[in-house]
Amino acid sequence: MINNYKETGRVMPLKIYNVLGREKQDFVPLEPGRVGMYVCGPTVQDYAHLGHAKTYLSFDMIVRYLRFTGCDVLYVQNLTDVGHLLDSGEDRILKKAAQVQAKPMQIVEYYTRSYFEDMDALGVVRPDISPRASGHVPEQIKMIETLIAKGHAYEANGSVYFDVTTAPDYGKLSNRRIETQAAGSREAVRDEKRHPEDFALWKKAEPEHILRWESPWGEGFPGWHIECSAMAKKYLGPTFDIHGGGVDNIFPHNESEIAQSECANDADFARYWILVGSLTVDGIKMSKSLGNFITIKDALKQHRPEVIRMFVYSAHYSSPVDYTGESLTAAANGWERLYGAVRLARQMKNDAPEGDAGNAILPRLDEARRDFLAAMDDDFNSPKAIAALQELTRDVNTLLNSGAAVGRGVLEAIETIYRELGGDVLGLIPAADTAGGDSRREAGLIGLLINLRAEARKNRDFATSDRIRDELKALGVILEDRPDGTVWRTN
Repeated sequence: MINNYKETGRVMPLKIYNVLGREKQDFVPLEPGRVGMYVCGPTVQDYAHLGHAKTYLSFDMIVRYLRFTGCDVLYVQNLTDVGHLLDSGEDRILKKAAQVQAKPMQIVEYYTRSYFEDMDALGVVRPDISPRASGHVPEQIKMIETLIAKGHAYEANGSVYFDVTTAPDYGKLSNRRIETQAAGSREAVRDEKRHPEDFALWKKAEPEHILRWESPWGEGFPGWHIECSAMAKKYLGPTFDIHGGGVDNIFPHNESEIAQSECANDADFARYWILVGSLTVDGIKMSKSLGNFITIKDALKQHRPEVIRMFVYSAHYSSPVDYTGESLTAAANGWERLYGAVRLARQMKNDAPEGDAGNAILPRLDEARRDFLAAMDDDFNSPKAIAALQELTRDVNTLLNSGAAVGRGVLEAIETIYRELGGDVLGLIPAADTAGGDSRREAGLIGLLINLRAEARKNRDFATSDRIRDELKALGVILEDRPDGTVWRTN
């Protein structure tokens, strides 16, 4: 079991709700202290939206926590740049390229860069490996050849299909069985299939199809599902620890991955399946096809990245979360309460006395740490983990606003717990030494104005003093005069 790889104060093993077994299970990696994790990445044919943010922020939290506990995580997240077909049979990349009169790889490069820009802006730690489907066609062809040789796939008119009747467990992840499935899921039913439920491993390229590769079955292109199986095996092996993705891809994509991988490799595929709930707008899943999406770029024009993270983590990763103006406002207020306590502790630390004054708070810090870790060990329960920090914040604010002296060591202990749990794990608290240039500039300018205001008050120039206070307030910066000096917070 994953437990105490690092002195973090954990008191229980990590439990994960495994969709494959439909129960919480102790997480026992194949190799102690090492975790192989594969997550289905985006199809790079348009700007990423908040639905994508929900998925990839959730896995960012999971990877961060595993690493926080001392695990060496190899995180692989693919980029789909070929083979993801619409129900009409059109390739998504080709359709976008035709719409804007660009070459398919122009589309791929442009939106791949855009995707990583968005993830970087949200503070998402980049995957260790981001393989592209188009760069792994030989591996996909090899796996298809293996499936044909073993009797699990067949060629028909230049295309290759997986025969689902040869995989008795097909449907075990979604609990859907062949006899209950609608014919032609995800792609048009073709007479060349043996069974309507069979899915494409390789598609024959029609004359107008631009993305095409040579294969033993003629020129064509890989199906959508085979890419993940081939790339997961290449970088993580035939069997690995965690497979992640969005719940909407459980069928047919994830089911097809499992069937073709286990039939080709004669081994279990992923041991733990973590699927993320959707982001909705008024209860309806956010998606480009419905036109109800908000791009990450537009969202970041209105909200800090930490506020978007707070919004996403306010619900359990497996649950849907509804996007409303009120929900973002609540997330902003909650984040400001957390960060306000950290910012105040950092300001006070500059002039704090040496010693352990105020150390009565230290047992409360230990209790909050235990509660936080217990929540995260219970299937990455971010709402409970945040609640543990919010409850701690009430006690911290009581101490810091009491007017009593607080020693530098105590303030450093307060800052550390927020930085580690709220920052390293949840990405909600910027580190003081890695704040962006704008943040440092803001703090410096506000500090300068506070000093000028203090000088004005000393000279009994209250008009200037009040003007500085009021104009800062109009900008959303609230000054609080305390016996030990003036501190500030954003409104």
